[in-house]
Amino acid sequence: MTDGPSRRCGPSDPSGATDPVPGEAPAPAAAPPPPAGEPGAEQRLHVLTPLRRAWVPIAATFGIAAQQGDRVAEWAGGLSPVVRAAVLAAFVAFFAAYGFLSWWFTRYAVTATELRIRSGLLFRRTAHIRLDRIQAVDVTRPLLARVAGVAKLRLDVIGTEDKDELAFLDERTAVALRAELLARAAGFAPEQAACVGEAPQRELLRVRPRDLAVALALTLSAWAALPAAAAAAFAVSWYADGPWAFAALLPVLAAAWAGTFGRFLEEYDWRVAESPDGLRLDHGMLDRAHETVPPGRVQSVRIVEPLLWRRRGWVRVELSVAGSKNGVLVPVATRAAARELIARILPGADPEALEFAPAPRGAARWVVPVWWKGYALAVSPEVFAARHGRLCRRTDIVPHAKVQSVRLTQGPWQRARGVADVHVDHGADGTVTARLRAADEAAALLAAQADRSRTSRAGARPDRWMAAG
Repeated sequence: MTDGPSRRCGPSDPSGATDPVPGEAPAPAAAPPPPAGEPGAEQRLHVLTPLRRAWVPIAATFGIAAQQGDRVAEWAGGLSPVVRAAVLAAFVAFFAAYGFLSWWFTRYAVTATELRIRSGLLFRRTAHIRLDRIQAVDVTRPLLARVAGVAKLRLDVIGTEDKDELAFLDERTAVALRAELLARAAGFAPEQAACVGEAPQRELLRVRPRDLAVALALTLSAWAALPAAAAAAFAVSWYADGPWAFAALLPVLAAAWAGTFGRFLEEYDWRVAESPDGLRLDHGMLDRAHETVPPGRVQSVRIVEPLLWRRRGWVRVELSVAGSKNGVLVPVATRAAARELIARILPGADPEALEFAPAPRGAARWVVPVWWKGYALAVSPEVFAARHGRLCRRTDIVPHAKVQSVRLTQGPWQRARGVADVHVDHGADGTVTARLRAADEAAALLAAQADRSRTSRAGARPDRWMAAG
């Protein structure tokens, strides 16, 4: 580890044009990033990180004590006050030592080709993250971290499911490191990447807290979650004895919280902005998150239209991104605003221009009674789209260039009625299914979709992170 001199910043324009044009005012210079060590030098996390690391043994100790509550109380009752104080001091010293040592042995470094993270106290782990495989870098600020002025850096890497993270860094350091990693992933030279700074952004949409609250109140699942939680609590208090019986309530209460108040806190003050590194998402009341939708990595889009939202013209837009868990583009927006955002992440896709063909009435109603009316299919030169649902209508859209495979399935009852399902698999390990299509139509669709996907991939832009053209 080193506290070497700060790196000198050269011109940040990748084209190399540094001289101003005669007669024009020079562009305003971006704020310089905070001083960093020499390239490849190992750095440690923020000095407050040991406090976070110490919670691991503390939680484990309290868990064991809660499970063996009677024995712990009996054992502690037989000790003198001096011995109790000594035991408490020993525990505090152990927790502090664990947090300090885990922080001491955690280091990171940015080299010419990778981000290297070393961690582990007893079992050492070294993560080598190739810079050209990084597709998103998110900055999250939990409530206590915001008070302390620190942030967490989370990295989405192609080919991995779990995110590597650096927790915690000083807020300015986290923002500067994020900008450097994105610039390096975009192809900037190492000496320029450290000086590029945060890319500029332009806000496209902001969800008002009032609209979010009304949207959640008009969601049928939210109304169903609260009575279910109340009924479960009443049943447990009436029929069950003992404190452990209430543990059965935790999943129900957690689901009710996640679908109502928890969702409001998470999606509060949702903002969508456009920048050279993709669409940026900022949201959260207590825990503030700064996420990025990687350009070229969006595999499919889902438009969700709950029943009570339709009169207001509101929709929710969800995403499937290869190698990322960023699953929401906007929690609630008008159709026009959603249409504009979808066009930015899926060029050529226009949900309003799609003409959906319903499932055949004669056969489909015997396979899926009543709900068959919610199934429909639309195919345009750019996308494959399938719709399902009546109370809550969902429309899945996948570009032809993102299709990895096409399948046709037909159960025995479907064969008897002459219908089949066509499944389109995309690169985010997801599937868009056109259900209850006529058997001859499904067979023709299978062959045609395979051809469309092959020709679209041949002319598609590269998926390289932040690549242009």
